[in-house]
Amino acid sequence: MSSYDVIIIGSGPGGYVCAIRCAQLGLKTAVVEGRDTLGGTCLNIGCIPSKALLHASHQLHEAEHNFAKMGLKGKTPSVDWKQMLAYKDDVIAQNTKGIEFLFKKNKIDWLKGWGSIPGAGKVRVGDDVHEAKHIIIASGSTPATLPGIEIDEKIVVTSEGALALGKIPKKLVVIGAGVIGLELGSVYARLGAEVQVIEYLDHITPGMDAEVAKTFQRILAKQGISFTLGAAVQSVDTAKGGAKVTYKLRKDDSEHTVDADTVLVATGRKPYVDGLGLEALGVTMTPRGQIATDSHYATNIKGIYAIGDAITGPMLAHKAEDEGMAVAEVVAGKHGHVNYGVIPGVIYTHPEVSSVGATEETLKAEGRAYKVGKFSFMGNGRAKANFAGDGFVKILADKESDRILGAHIIGPMAGDLIHEICVAMEFGASAQDLALTCHAHPTYSEAVREAALACGDGAIHA
Repeated sequence: MSSYDVIIIGSGPGGYVCAIRCAQLGLKTAVVEGRDTLGGTCLNIGCIPSKALLHASHQLHEAEHNFAKMGLKGKTPSVDWKQMLAYKDDVIAQNTKGIEFLFKKNKIDWLKGWGSIPGAGKVRVGDDVHEAKHIIIASGSTPATLPGIEIDEKIVVTSEGALALGKIPKKLVVIGAGVIGLELGSVYARLGAEVQVIEYLDHITPGMDAEVAKTFQRILAKQGISFTLGAAVQSVDTAKGGAKVTYKLRKDDSEHTVDADTVLVATGRKPYVDGLGLEALGVTMTPRGQIATDSHYATNIKGIYAIGDAITGPMLAHKAEDEGMAVAEVVAGKHGHVNYGVIPGVIYTHPEVSSVGATEETLKAEGRAYKVGKFSFMGNGRAKANFAGDGFVKILADKESDRILGAHIIGPMAGDLIHEICVAMEFGASAQDLALTCHAHPTYSEAVREAALACGDGAIHA
């Protein structure tokens, strides 16, 4: 039996970051992971491989649509799907091996196998039971599916199967117009597939600023993705190497069917807590199947904590990382904190979409007086030069104090641009603070400054 200060269950972004921080704080640390590689869903079958395919397919899109405009002429590249998947797998390997190196560097033990908690202060991995003063559950999440739909990861797939299809489908039906569905739908649309997205709600990207969502849908439609909104999927039947999707339109209850080579079920994710033994321990759960924790990530069982997708809040890798850092501070006797009002969200399509803080809809619901500063990327010289003029930056500020309450960007490098606003919000900055800050020219970030100026007397290049 080995004894540790901390044992973390799960090596995803929450788990491995937590482990490294615990080690830095002088705690003897181990991580339980049953996969052959570290990094969890994100690095192995989620964030990282999907971004590799998004990058590769975007290069193809540029070659097909923009190279000739810039005087780059020649035969359009053909797609070697096996080589593209090999590139994706190499990216995964580089990242997961990097985490393994960091574990060795920080003297973190990798307990290989699937973990369970037989009692407070004990973690079982295979036939071995290890002791720990603190146990941190960072077990992540798994795809949520619809009742009656059988996933085979060949024809009817989750995000995992969609990252490793045997061939590029001629027709792909995506069930769910959230982040995962739209990112992977974009990949296959660029690679030549006919992509149809079926969404239960009357709009895409639930929770997103409504104006951004409408613009986003219009841009994706121009890229060839079709949308069927307000539709409830009834069944997915597979036969003869394909699938038939049946759905009902909510507005009139009419039933329709569509054929597809591949169906991607992208209806969200749910906490993965199977096999941990939480019920026998008496760990309190939320009605949505999440582990209930207090403000210090502690469960109702002394010495057991939980972070990331396994608890409440947005299922984002960087949210899990922040919680991993915070709970490491807590168990080391320090003060750990996460500012949940400043957690950005990003969709890595082209253009990218990012957001932080309040939307217009949430501010209206609160009855809060606010002002809007908006600037189109068509007024940005760098964006126009790079065929990236679609979209805009939108900043929401308190009407009286000018303090930034939220921001929403659809456009080039939106996932990077949002962080300037995150830092500003973390320091309680006003829109004027951003507007008075010199921004290098020509950069995409000038559009952020212009949106901030638009909260005052007006943008310069509008």
